[in-house]
Amino acid sequence: MAKPPITVSLSWHGDLRFNTVSNGVALSIDGQSKSGPSPVQALALALAGCMAVDIVDIVVKGRHPLRAFTADLTAQRAPEPPSRFTAVTLHFRLEGDVPAHAVERAIALSHDKYCSVWHSLRQDIGFETSFEVTP
Repeated sequence: MAKPPITVSLSWHGDLRFNTVSNGVALSIDGQSKSGPSPVQALALALAGCMAVDIVDIVVKGRHPLRAFTADLTAQRAPEPPSRFTAVTLHFRLEGDVPAHAVERAIALSHDKYCSVWHSLRQDIGFETSFEVTP
């Protein structure tokens, strides 16, 4: 069954600020990164968040006791407009009794199959992941 379409409404609030609403959830974006993330920062947040949701879901469904999870994303951008992402590095930190092979599998499944944000981007972007697990 197809997923319903995503709908987003934006309203301009001066300078490069916009209030957005999607499914009743509000977020401010700011092209100058003062009152909220810029659209490109929001894209980076979406990519990190998409993979994080997938990885946590897969690890927990695998019945591994996850206590904490963080992710850090760095995206390199082209120097000329449209200054698109050219390379992304995403590092995950997990706390709990989670075997490395389970994390590797979760990252691969997210990257190769489930992360709709990644699959919506150009596939020629360099993409590296790493992780560490602390018991």
